[in-house]
Amino acid sequence: MMNNCSNIIMTDNLKQYDLTPLAKACRKAASFDLFKCSSGNMSWRIDDSHMAVTATRSWLGELTAEQVALCRLIDGETLNKVKPTVEARFHLGILRCRPEMNVVLHFQSRYATAVACGDSSSYNFNVIPEIPYYIGKIGIVPFLPPGSPELAEAVIEQMKTHNLAVMRNHGLVTVAENFNMAIQNAVFFELACSVLLTQPNPVYIDDSWV
Repeated sequence: MMNNCSNIIMTDNLKQYDLTPLAKACRKAASFDLFKCSSGNMSWRIDDSHMAVTATRSWLGELTAEQVALCRLIDGETLNKVKPTVEARFHLGILRCRPEMNVVLHFQSRYATAVACGDSSSYNFNVIPEIPYYIGKIGIVPFLPPGSPELAEAVIEQMKTHNLAVMRNHGLVTVAENFNMAIQNAVFFELACSVLLTQPNPVYIDDSWV
């Protein structure tokens, strides 16, 4: 596992971690239609040394604490018997490189995913003020096989300097300080994409304000 952005100490506290908050946050995110069936995943920095992440092939709208993997941040080793999502590599890498952030959300909402399947670099996403205010510039990740080390490296690189990135022909990833802010980023980006795809003549926010 990659560890080029971290000073994490390899120690495991024997206390029991409560994984329920991540499960609840996933169900909340699903209520905003951010996932389709088993698509998407979410992770949460529990403390300086550990990450909780959703299980592979899990339906986030129905997620329980028993479907959450507990991993060490330094090397990604799973500490319970739950197999993490295949995208765990980029979750680990983002949390290592962005110590001020605690939640990573990979989502596939309707309009945002449609944008991801086109020429994402041609869009000006600043059609609603929430994009420049809460999210900022949008990163672009080329298509690479899902779950691959190459995709993880590309996503991590973009997320070093962006709070949201488009993964071409795949979906979206965002990072935030807490669950609500991560969900909010995704919902506002979905709204902006819906404007761009349904409004034939969008008016963009003036660059001087951005």
